[in-house]
Amino acid sequence: MEITDKKVVSLVYELRQDSVEGAVVEQVDKGNPLTFLFGSGNLLPKFEEYLSGLKTGEGFEFGLNSEDAYGPVVDNAIVNVPKNIFEVEGQIDENMLQVGNMVPMMDNDGRRLNGKILEITDEIVNMDFNHPMAGENLHFKGEVTEVREATDEELTHGHVHGNQDCGSCDDKPEEGASCSCGH
Repeated sequence: MEITDKKVVSLVYELRQDSVEGAVVEQVDKGNPLTFLFGSGNLLPKFEEYLSGLKTGEGFEFGLNSEDAYGPVVDNAIVNVPKNIFEVEGQIDENMLQVGNMVPMMDNDGRRLNGKILEITDEIVNMDFNHPMAGENLHFKGEVTEVREATDEELTHGHVHGNQDCGSCDDKPEEGASCSCGH
């Protein structure tokens, strides 16, 4: 079966920073392949473009420049936040609040985002909310391990399900119940 919109695709790959000789950033193997609903907008558009038309068993290798990957580093995504927002019951978790740590946060509109702690002072925490791969060129090499039809539920939800649960949810609803992704 060929990769086209609304097909469920599984693949394994090695992601390197910059080029084929670059540092390995991520390896996805057959024990836990990347499985996604093709064309649902959940992955980088250029990544999907390079996979379009491939079939099970076919290999791929391509590079994405930073503009087609996670974009450039955006200076205004590096911000100072008041240190006291990290207090819980008047105490700051010193293990969490360490330079280099990624901290899950929420913006004023309730959207989840992760920030990397760059610097800590008595009053502020300087954080970088750019994607960790912003400004980086990426190189992918891998193989398509499966292409199948999406179920009606997967098409309705816009992401892949397995064993009656949402792949992006932490719980497994009972048969006929909705998953915690809100569907």
